[in-house]
Amino acid sequence: MKRTLLAATALACTVAALPAYASSHREAPMIAGTPRLDATDFYMFRSYEPGHANMVTFIANYVPLQDVYGGPNFFSLDNHAVYDINIDNAGGGVPNFRFRFRFTDSAKNIALTIGGASVKVPFVNVGAVTATDTSAQNAMETYTVSLVKGFGANETETAITGAGGQTVFARPIDNIGVRSVPNYAAYAANFVYPVTIPGCAHPGRIFVGQRKDPFVVNLAETFDLLNYAHPIGEQFNAEAHDDLADKNVTSIEVESPIGCLLRGKDPVIGGWTTASLVGPKGGLAQVSRLGNPLVNELVIGLADKDKFNASMPINDAKNFLTYVTNPTLPAVISGFVGGTAPTAFPRADLVATFLTGIGPNPVLAGGLNMPANLTHPGEEMRLNTAIPPTPAAKQGRMGVIGSSTTASDAAGYPNGRRPGDDVVDISLRVVMGKLYALGLYGSASDAPSGSVEYTDGAFVDASHFDTSFPYLRTPLTGSPQSGN
Repeated sequence: MKRTLLAATALACTVAALPAYASSHREAPMIAGTPRLDATDFYMFRSYEPGHANMVTFIANYVPLQDVYGGPNFFSLDNHAVYDINIDNAGGGVPNFRFRFRFTDSAKNIALTIGGASVKVPFVNVGAVTATDTSAQNAMETYTVSLVKGFGANETETAITGAGGQTVFARPIDNIGVRSVPNYAAYAANFVYPVTIPGCAHPGRIFVGQRKDPFVVNLAETFDLLNYAHPIGEQFNAEAHDDLADKNVTSIEVESPIGCLLRGKDPVIGGWTTASLVGPKGGLAQVSRLGNPLVNELVIGLADKDKFNASMPINDAKNFLTYVTNPTLPAVISGFVGGTAPTAFPRADLVATFLTGIGPNPVLAGGLNMPANLTHPGEEMRLNTAIPPTPAAKQGRMGVIGSSTTASDAAGYPNGRRPGDDVVDISLRVVMGKLYALGLYGSASDAPSGSVEYTDGAFVDASHFDTSFPYLRTPLTGSPQSGN
């Protein structure tokens, strides 16, 4: 698209302030230096595994951009931190429930006798590892998980237990290769644990371990000033590739019965994940936060990114509202890709998407996912648990907004988020006014380009994932040999 030199220069400065575009991989200056605490993606959806429709699955991914050959230490989590999956079921902008994970590394200090001397090995394993035989595994990682109820001075914390009352769980070793772990998919399946969650009438499940990075995005062309080969339409081609195709992440997953997550009859919950460092006196310093994808990346200004990561949703309207009501990203899109940015300010559509949930509107009389008694708008992913899950084979990758090739799907983003929701394309279109074009807010004239099908060209849908917990696929290995 043609543009003036003045506009291009101004918008180039804006893009330069956006350090990354990979959901929340390295999205803020401080967290970029501490990958073990860096949340990359957060998912929250009605479980679509057959027989589990009465459950909600939460997935919090950490440790971004894991190379498949990342030895010799591979990718553990931080022993001096807590990792929380936060749930707000009252619309107050603070967690009413938290699933809290703590991790512990240990080493067997396996040694070999070399020339008569006992010498400790530098590897995490010295032979094949299975779920039942860890004798060759040198480095171990275990974790505990608890349910934290209340907030502040009223908090209570209770252990979540596995079969037989166990309180300590093991995570699988990373996918080093077939000589180290002969059948990784079968091996990792042993680390899905049924658990008893306090206050729940039915058991849930947990899993922690390395997975194939589920986020799909055309990073290289995005960094080059949104220089997509085909930035508009539903076509996908080899020119627009997934730059995370060869990366893994570490997933923290919980599946919980819906009934014990709700307050009263309101079916809407808000969720986000945080990582916090434990201080010398036991206090917590939050350093990472992620609810909706791409918010800290593409909405929050560079000067406030670390502040956002340390904050709670209850303070968002005070600290970050202008970033949502007067966003800069549409100017970048219109300047380098084309089209006209929405002209309605403040952006009521984005306030709904990110801060309140989508309430009653001219198209959806009952709304979509706004809490019944919202008191403190804040950036949370919101899920209406009354909307049934869509089976994997019928899921629309564009979620609620649909497209010319996929029908709208009320069980998808921004009503929660499933792994197969193409949140990059959804986000590009929503910030350019798709909700105005659909008639949910204002009028179509408020968003002249609201019906344009913007895309980074990198394709994702539910077929990229498994149809059962933990949903994300087996991590890639950097060692392709047969192991013989």
